[in-house]
Amino acid sequence: MSDQRTPAARLTKWLVSAPPLIFLLLFFAAPGLIMVLASFRYPGEFGGLAPLVADPGTLHGLTLETYRFFFSDFIYTEIFLKSLLVALATTLICLVMAYPLALLIARSPKRRRDLMVLLVILPFASNFLIRIYAWMILLGPQAALSLMLNGLLGLFGVAPVHLLFSPFAVLVAMVYVHLPFMVLPLYTNLERHDPALLDAAQDLGASAWQRFWRVTFPLSLPGIFSGSVLVFIPVLGMFAIPDILGGTRDMLIGNLIKEQFLGTRDWPFGSTLSIMLTLAVLLCVWIAARLGGRRPHHA
Repeated sequence: MSDQRTPAARLTKWLVSAPPLIFLLLFFAAPGLIMVLASFRYPGEFGGLAPLVADPGTLHGLTLETYRFFFSDFIYTEIFLKSLLVALATTLICLVMAYPLALLIARSPKRRRDLMVLLVILPFASNFLIRIYAWMILLGPQAALSLMLNGLLGLFGVAPVHLLFSPFAVLVAMVYVHLPFMVLPLYTNLERHDPALLDAAQDLGASAWQRFWRVTFPLSLPGIFSGSVLVFIPVLGMFAIPDILGGTRDMLIGNLIKEQFLGTRDWPFGSTLSIMLTLAVLLCVWIAARLGGRRPHHA
């Protein structure tokens, strides 16, 4: 069938689709392209990027040195692996904590669900940095938690521990900040489950544990994968929490990228690190999409 749309309809289509397309090109595609090009440049004498054209008509200054430097020093691989472990641990802890909460909200009376969801997202009403600095007070050496823990350890002859400026503080804050991003997708998925499936499983003699593992959990896998992606990816590039609550040995890949751009001003190497992080994120998204796209097969 030939296209019989009027010029007004075609104009309307372009007016609707052009703004988001231009936005994506300007704020996603263009910065990404600039980052790729910057990764092949030399650093400037006083930071930034060295001139790409020194003599008229002469193109120079392109190199693979930053990529060779990245793969030749294991310390950057170690930081990447540590960042992946922190992101994975945060995602698993958020999943373990969020699943019972999301299940409770989904199975609560309808008049209470909106209030419970509001309580989940209520921390977003306050500033991110204020919430992180609050953990400095809660985990400080004179805080009730530290005094209680060290008092208990003292009974067993164990030396006092410092909760603040430690990997523990970083992990706690990561879980605190990103927990709602796991709860909401899980709740959205669990709330759509048909109760008749659980009733049918119960009529067939399945116990509560069997009903959960054979019915509820497989149906909730798309929500688990969605929440895991929403937690894993931001944690992988997070730098503010390790900067504020972590110690000198708690540098993650986000902190390293920030240091390259704002500290040492080695923009080519910072761009290389950003590209490697982007590739790692895209790989994780691809894996999650493949796993999330699978559906359990019922006999």
